[in-house]
Amino acid sequence: MDRSSLLQLIQEQQLDPENTGFIGADTFTGLVHRHELPLDPAKLDMLVALAQSNERGQVCYQELADLISSKRSSSFKRAIANGQRALPRDGLLDEPGLGVYKRFVRYVAYEILPREVDRHWYFYRHRSCPPPVFMASVTLAQIIVFLCYGARLNKWVLQTYHPEYMKSPLVYHPGHRARAWRFLTYMFMHVGLEQLGFNALLQLMIGVPLEMVHGLLRISLLYLAGVLAGSLTVSITDMRAPVVGGSGGVYALCSAHLANVVMVTGQGPQDLSHHLLFAPIRTGSEVGRAVWLRFSPPLPASGPQPSFMAHLAGAVVGVSMGLTILRSYEERLRDQCGWWVVLLAYGTFLLFAIFWNIFAYDLLGAHIPPPP
Repeated sequence: MDRSSLLQLIQEQQLDPENTGFIGADTFTGLVHRHELPLDPAKLDMLVALAQSNERGQVCYQELADLISSKRSSSFKRAIANGQRALPRDGLLDEPGLGVYKRFVRYVAYEILPREVDRHWYFYRHRSCPPPVFMASVTLAQIIVFLCYGARLNKWVLQTYHPEYMKSPLVYHPGHRARAWRFLTYMFMHVGLEQLGFNALLQLMIGVPLEMVHGLLRISLLYLAGVLAGSLTVSITDMRAPVVGGSGGVYALCSAHLANVVMVTGQGPQDLSHHLLFAPIRTGSEVGRAVWLRFSPPLPASGPQPSFMAHLAGAVVGVSMGLTILRSYEERLRDQCGWWVVLLAYGTFLLFAIFWNIFAYDLLGAHIPPPP
């Protein structure tokens, strides 16, 4: 049913004789059931819940039109924000007769979106095009690069200790700061199977569902911002350390999603799903391992010592930038005031890091290891 036919029916039934632009929610619900109108039950629930958040308990024509055309008005977004629209939690879980793909979409909705109404909205309006290609492509590229270097060096663990590994044009090394692409391309290089395996697992398990919900642009921006912040932070705080691995981007995704769930729903760790619990356990253990290797290295002193600052920088980017990006998965970023504040802060950090890398090493007389 299109917008004009439904509004025409409302006018014919004289449900709004004074032309106020509003009708009672109960009256509208009765109209739908009495005439057996083909309105999506989930959308009807959303509309009634929206009306219940209105002091007068009425449905607005514009809200009705926006809902039918799958658009969200500003009042609809405000109703989401005030949390007064309670839909049954098991609505989607009890949906019968779903195929494999729709079941996966339902799983993504429940794992990524903390509000039930957003889960319903996403489930019923999700389209498979465009597919989540960014995280899958990055992960595939990382695996291919690792396999190529593993076969070439005949080394699959602690590759950074092979003398030829650090000569790669992809690795970030403080002696090659002028080659700016290295601040990003280091994400394709990994120390060994352990680091690659866990990073790839988290990227596919968390990054792909996030990209399905929030889109390629937002997730790629968040991931790359974490990667770039990781290498720049190391160049400022740990000036002798090279960097490999995509942990900065992975930490940005995980921390952004966890923070968004906790902030929006007020849930504690005991209420989060199993894979959300796995992420902080895994990332925390990796940070602890990196700290141990950095300050008490049981490895050859001649080799490069890992830095844990890239992990922390990615987490900070995720909590700050990610909360803005993930809070409203439909609202455009440019319409959010908080987005511009976060963008300005990140831009200020980038400018500071650029000037630091140009001038600070010489001014401080930093003794960096010779580049390979």
